[in-house]
Amino acid sequence: MDTKIPCTHKHTANSTEAVSSPGTVDFIFGDAAAIFQNCLITVRKPLENQQNLITAQGRVDEHETTGIVLQNCRIEPDKDLVPVQTKIRSYLGRPWKEFSRTVIMESTIGDFIHPDGWLPWQGQFGLKTLYYAEYNNKGAGAQTNARIKWPGYHIINKEEAMKFTVEPFYQGDWISATGSPIHLGLF
Repeated sequence: MDTKIPCTHKHTANSTEAVSSPGTVDFIFGDAAAIFQNCLITVRKPLENQQNLITAQGRVDEHETTGIVLQNCRIEPDKDLVPVQTKIRSYLGRPWKEFSRTVIMESTIGDFIHPDGWLPWQGQFGLKTLYYAEYNNKGAGAQTNARIKWPGYHIINKEEAMKFTVEPFYQGDWISATGSPIHLGLF
């Protein structure tokens, strides 16, 4: 089920504690600068013989300023997935396009996420050119010691994580003036 579609090359952000994004396969996808803050991301029980994949980012050029950032989110299984979560593989995402970029930081990741964390799209496609990063996540599914070992996967430090916060990544310093709940830096 595909549910969240950041518009191609448009700047879009979701930043509210009321946002809940449920789905099963590539349900947060597209090619935009998209930051999801303080969101509850609920992973549902998929159809028979399917696995769960939260993100599929579609950056096609390494110079694009697009990517998906999940910041201070909660990634949890839906109540229907809980009883079967050990039988169904669930992943943070996969590279939809060659230069896919997804950052998950300061989020709570449930234990239903497979230890690999990420899944290839097909074969070796994009594994050397993608940029996937994790920073300061918590929860049983946040352990990175068993994560995939792709050239494009990174466990980043605070300085690198700052580049993916609202102000620099989204040029979002104007958002506060709109009254929208937003956090410009790291939590």
